[in-house]
Amino acid sequence: MLICETERLIVRKFTLDDAPFIMTLLNSPTWIQFLGDRNIQTEADAQQYLINGPLASYSLRGFGLFLVALKDTNTPIGMSGLIKRDGLEHVDVGFALLPEYTGQGYAYEATKAVLDYGYNILHLPHIVAIARADNKHSLALLEKLGLKFSDTIMLAGIEHPLSLFK
Repeated sequence: MLICETERLIVRKFTLDDAPFIMTLLNSPTWIQFLGDRNIQTEADAQQYLINGPLASYSLRGFGLFLVALKDTNTPIGMSGLIKRDGLEHVDVGFALLPEYTGQGYAYEATKAVLDYGYNILHLPHIVAIARADNKHSLALLEKLGLKFSDTIMLAGIEHPLSLFK
């Protein structure tokens, strides 16, 4: 199901057919460095990640992490979406791209579209963001999106301090 589109990208809900892409994305070096190893070793592991993560969130909340693909070729390049996490008062926006697609404005384009979707379609009153304090590219993107640093926080299950943006 299509969530939104931009000039170059489509943002849609994940399906179980996206498991091979999830294996690639969640095992990419930057994912493991900044988001952690999710131990996705097989396509079945990737399907379980989708079932317990994005697909469950769609059913429970009506939103979640979405697949980001190039509009011209339908090539999956990453994810962006809205997450309600324990320990955060408000929904947060998240994003991750395969390394070969970074530095081309895709993360900004997709995440801005997801923020617009959250505010204008879902009518969420507040959307925040979190990123590791050492993830300079994500911090810069959050600022470019108009979010402002608010605090340094810790969340259960995440061993590194996180920068909270509002």
